[in-house]
Amino acid sequence: MRTFVKGRKTTFSTLTEQISATDQTFWFHCASLGEFEQGLPIMEAMRRSFPSYKIVISFFSPSGYEIKKNTPIADCVVYLPMDTPANAHKFIKLAHPTLALFVKYEFWPNYLFQLKKQKIPSVLIAGLFRNEQVFFKSYGNFMRKALASFNHIFVQNARSQELLESIHIQQVSLSGDTRFDRVSQQIEQNNKLEFMESFLGNALCVVCGSTWVEDENVLLSFINEAPQHVKFVIAPHKIDPAKIDALRKKLKQPSHLYSGGVEDQSALENTKILIIDTIGLLTKIYSYADVAYVGGAMGSTGLHNILEAATFGVPVLIGQHYKEFPEAIRLQSLAGLFSVKNAEECSAILTKLTTNTAFRNKTGMIAGHFVNSNTGATAITLVYIEKLMAEFSKR
Repeated sequence: MRTFVKGRKTTFSTLTEQISATDQTFWFHCASLGEFEQGLPIMEAMRRSFPSYKIVISFFSPSGYEIKKNTPIADCVVYLPMDTPANAHKFIKLAHPTLALFVKYEFWPNYLFQLKKQKIPSVLIAGLFRNEQVFFKSYGNFMRKALASFNHIFVQNARSQELLESIHIQQVSLSGDTRFDRVSQQIEQNNKLEFMESFLGNALCVVCGSTWVEDENVLLSFINEAPQHVKFVIAPHKIDPAKIDALRKKLKQPSHLYSGGVEDQSALENTKILIIDTIGLLTKIYSYADVAYVGGAMGSTGLHNILEAATFGVPVLIGQHYKEFPEAIRLQSLAGLFSVKNAEECSAILTKLTTNTAFRNKTGMIAGHFVNSNTGATAITLVYIEKLMAEFSKR
């Protein structure tokens, strides 16, 4: 909360320093890190198509800003000031975007009304809507007006489009989820990590990514009793030394911290569990996985990105709370993902996946094909943006 409040005090001064009155800009707003990753394929495409424009990125959450404040895709990264008329007017005046793009969930009425008042087009990328949201309630008229301020809304699924049309919002297109484009690019990158090769040798690899305590509690039984040919990578969502120390005390197998050094090959070979107490490596580590457990859905924090693992053709396990994540529902229906409610279920499916090669390979193939067959959202969105910019240039 201290970071949340303190960070917003420098927004206007940062904009003043980094964006001049003559700059042409695009403004992207992301709630947090997940939304940034969702918007990144569009940012990269627009950087290629409009190289003279500066990109301003705003975040609502410290977990997004603190990790991506130095991202090379942006010319200016700031916190979004609270949604008041005065803040909206000042922010938009300083950023003066030609186009504003919001990602997935962010609907700030004063900012949207101010953009519309100044005739600055706004677009929602990869929107996702559900029955229980305020827009679809009898008392949601104010928020419906804010939603109607968008020039266009791109949605992930047909149900979202149906919901919007039910409240007479017609400027909607079904694009799909830009995250599929984002993760599909990763498989073409250089994902080699020498320490992973030293650590694994010929062992099977179970990667437990973005885990919380609730996730680790259901994994511990299998980890502690796993056969010798299975090794584990645990990458906690939050790098908290006290919680990592508490986790290590529960482990009955030898563990090693990434921060403890990965240059000693013999030390890596002789450990069973590698704990990644740093950020930025998980995506590449998934390329070494034979099985992936993706955290967040065992508790109430929200499921993390299953597509980062699935793109490598890896079977995916998650916790039980995932009904607000359509990609997980769809992959489960295809039998490329498994949801577990407790340690017993987790151990049972992990045992099957680590002992039955044919089952593991078939499940992983389903996951990989799922990602490959759902790309294209970036291209659909960019067609609209390029048309919009062409109209702008004629003014």
